Amino acid sequence: MQITGYELYEVPPRWLFLKIETSTGLVGWGEPIVEGRAKTVRTAVEELLDSYLVGKDPLRIEDHWQAMYRGGFYRGGPILMSAIAGVDQALWDIKGRHYEAPVYDLLGGKSRERIRVYKWIGGDRPGDVASEATRLAEAGYTALKMDATNQTRHVEGREVLEGIVSRIEHVRSEVDDAVDMAVDCRGRVSKSMAKTLTRRLTEFDLLFVEEPVLPENLEYLPVIANQSGTPLAAGERLYSRWDYQPVFEDGAIDVIQPDVSHAGGISEMRRLASAAETHDVAVAPNCPLGPIALASSLQVVTHAPNFLVQDHGFDVHSDARGPAHEYLAGESPFVFDDGYLDTLDGPGLGIEIDESVVAEKSAMETDWHNPIWRHEDGSIADW
Repeated sequence: MQITGYELYEVPPRWLFLKIETSTGLVGWGEPIVEGRAKTVRTAVEELLDSYLVGKDPLRIEDHWQAMYRGGFYRGGPILMSAIAGVDQALWDIKGRHYEAPVYDLLGGKSRERIRVYKWIGGDRPGDVASEATRLAEAGYTALKMDATNQTRHVEGREVLEGIVSRIEHVRSEVDDAVDMAVDCRGRVSKSMAKTLTRRLTEFDLLFVEEPVLPENLEYLPVIANQSGTPLAAGERLYSRWDYQPVFEDGAIDVIQPDVSHAGGISEMRRLASAAETHDVAVAPNCPLGPIALASSLQVVTHAPNFLVQDHGFDVHSDARGPAHEYLAGESPFVFDDGYLDTLDGPGLGIEIDESVVAEKSAMETDWHNPIWRHEDGSIADW
């Protein structure tokens, strides 16, 4: 069997789908994307496939991963690793279909029968966030996540700090204690603010605080960990085991959050989960993306013994088929019940893509970019 060709589809709302074709007629799907950089990642995928993969045996996944990563002088980073990730997902999809087995079986089999998921709550007004949290809890979620804040200056005074704390306190008070709450700082607070904020958040018994500092400042995590009683999470902007190595060695992190569409795909995410296990660190994968990315992530966490909870970026708790479900052929395999998703037990990634819908949607204009935020004085703020 050989790789004979591929197709790339930019589709709404901000996703990039990859289809890899083979000489036997089997196809595999992947989702290589950096949000807001779809065209850049698309070019990287084309380079990998045109210069190396077309004509190769798709079943030799590890050899191809090493070639894509080590075959160039410049390694790592969000663009290359996201391109590799999407290719890797598609190759695992092909391999699972070839052996008529779900990917998790090829990784070593199940560690669990169902997968706990959490839902991110958007919004700025405490009342709106609390109402949405209540609605999601009533829908069956046992874990939720909210943002800590929008932009902040390098050092903020009491008014801003108390506003952040009171907002979280309001939402936490409106949701039953049986529902775990996590807070995402998104790296929007400086290390100076992070040490104060995380100390104040200890009183809420959060599941974790995510990205208390930017990935460029992870050397500061041990300082925060030493004065915070809340588990710390990070990793959605780390892309390989080499990026994670100093974080593991520092011993400050409690939960890693690799994204299967950014951190080298299924192959690298499995390695990251194993590395985390040796450091007594849990895995809560990031995945604010589409159905192919979520299916890929679910395959890994079905297998990984140190899994905590799974992020997802589209509705799975409603009977209504939302935009993401339009890309799936037949009935959605994402079955939600009491805060958990069923494992995906079909061959490969366990989903079937409706290629006609993908082709139709790819003809639409898709050019998503995050907004540029500025402080009151006109200077750039972290988004």
